[in-house]
Amino acid sequence: MKMKSSFLVKPHSKVRLSRLSTSEHPGFDDKDATEPLLTEHAKRLTDLQEVLYAGQQKAVLIVLQGMDTAGKDGTIRHIFSGINPQGCQVASFKVPTALEARHDFLWRCHEQVPPRGMIGIFNRSHYEDVLWPRVHGTMGAKEMRHHLDDINEWEAMLSDNGVVILKFFLHISREEQTARLQSRIDTPDKHWKLSPADFAERKFWPSYMDCYEELLSATSHKHAPWFVIPADNKWFRNVAISGILVDAMQGLKLKYPPPAFDPSGIKLEDESLKSVEKKAKKRRNKKAIDLDAQTTIHGSTKQ
Repeated sequence: MKMKSSFLVKPHSKVRLSRLSTSEHPGFDDKDATEPLLTEHAKRLTDLQEVLYAGQQKAVLIVLQGMDTAGKDGTIRHIFSGINPQGCQVASFKVPTALEARHDFLWRCHEQVPPRGMIGIFNRSHYEDVLWPRVHGTMGAKEMRHHLDDINEWEAMLSDNGVVILKFFLHISREEQTARLQSRIDTPDKHWKLSPADFAERKFWPSYMDCYEELLSATSHKHAPWFVIPADNKWFRNVAISGILVDAMQGLKLKYPPPAFDPSGIKLEDESLKSVEKKAKKRRNKKAIDLDAQTTIHGSTKQ
């Protein structure tokens, strides 16, 4: 999959998050300037998802990673609000359960990979099983590299089986995280979003940045690219991610599946139900016979 984006982490490149802006918004002066394009992206996504769902040729897996308050929930809410719910699924990965901990670390994630025809969103992901242990010292550097190798192989296998993978790191500054946490503290209706871990993890910020730099550098590939999205401005985050998603899905050149029969010429108001049913079955059977004949001819030609 060929992708063009200034936010793309090129394979084998070295990521330095401190050198990447968290607040730039190239091409747009403010939120109002993004609204027309966001509306266009929403319409395109709706149309593309319909073809994806109908054709069942590919699956799309979107991975969202970022520090607390980076905007993973907001991204899902704003970008995918117009998507048909029956064609989209969201999976969140928190502390492994006792059963999950007894399996390999990718087991619980593989179970949530979307089938062909579906868009799947990982709100946090398999990368959590590398980040937290490494930052908190329960995983060494060597084991981390082994886990990242496992992830690369797993994502390559998914890609080989028709899963299109797009991974987004929502890059916010520590100052912006402070402001967002304070907003939650000051807003009673948002207290439910707070947990002691939100504050406990803040002291590990430098370690998380180091760990993210390593995994972004090691796991961005043509078949599963990472994009580092400036996310201090939520409005730019939304238009940047939706644009990348539209471009990727358009590049798949998805098609509707062939019809089971040719319905042209059928007039429901002019024909009886029995007549319409008979005509539909006859045309379906004819199409099946024609397909069998084509298969036989092609098979003979190959022989």
